[in-house]
Amino acid sequence: MLSVGFRALFRREILRFVRRPKNTFMPPAITNVLYFAVFGVILGNRIDQIAGYDYILFIVPGLIVLGAISNAFENASFSIFHGRWNEYIHETLTSPLSYVEMVVAYVGASAVRGLVVGLIIAAVGRVFVPIGIKHGLYLVATMVVITSLFAGFGIIGGLIARDFDDLTVMNQFILRPLVFFGAVFYSLETFEQAWQVNLSLLNPMVYMVDSVRYGLLGYSDLIGVGILPAPYTEFAPLVSLGVLTTGTVLVLAIDVYLFEIGYGLTD
Repeated sequence: MLSVGFRALFRREILRFVRRPKNTFMPPAITNVLYFAVFGVILGNRIDQIAGYDYILFIVPGLIVLGAISNAFENASFSIFHGRWNEYIHETLTSPLSYVEMVVAYVGASAVRGLVVGLIIAAVGRVFVPIGIKHGLYLVATMVVITSLFAGFGIIGGLIARDFDDLTVMNQFILRPLVFFGAVFYSLETFEQAWQVNLSLLNPMVYMVDSVRYGLLGYSDLIGVGILPAPYTEFAPLVSLGVLTTGTVLVLAIDVYLFEIGYGLTD
């Protein structure tokens, strides 16, 4: 059973962004209206279908991933750094909560924000194009994993940041460029050279975007490019989800360890 302290910390972190919808939910909604209008409607009409899908539908999963993980990362990193900056995180550290409970509360609340933003972006997308779900359970599992993964990264970012500018740099100049080069606006099958595909596969965002695209559309670039040997090609999405899940567990373990040694918390 969840402890009272865990529920209180989780609730506080949820209310942090729920009470400020103009700052947390409106920006991604407006930004994605522009994305869909420009890339989907204006440019999409001039671009041929990709893998048999209209361009505007093909980019929906990538935009969902971009918004979900960005907000999960931002929420966790800001919450940790703001607590350090104003020194109220010491109250959490001296509470009878275990370090695992602290990390899970921060990560859980941040993942919830990422999931809500993902739903908002999907709702905006439905205004422009009908969106179905091919593999619902797989999609839900993927979204929970990737938002938790980047919430975990957000905790690390909040611990190593020395000022608010550091948080902006991490989100805008590291995270977002990786997503844009993660096959959001194009398919890996459009590459003519094998080295281009292999280089793209080094970007972890490719696997996240591809997993969400597989959950929504039933299409996977990883199957198309043959990332696994022929007899096992169809299992590529499951392998991808397994790797992402393992990475999430490792990142959360690092978060717990950093809390245990007080890294960045007692400066």
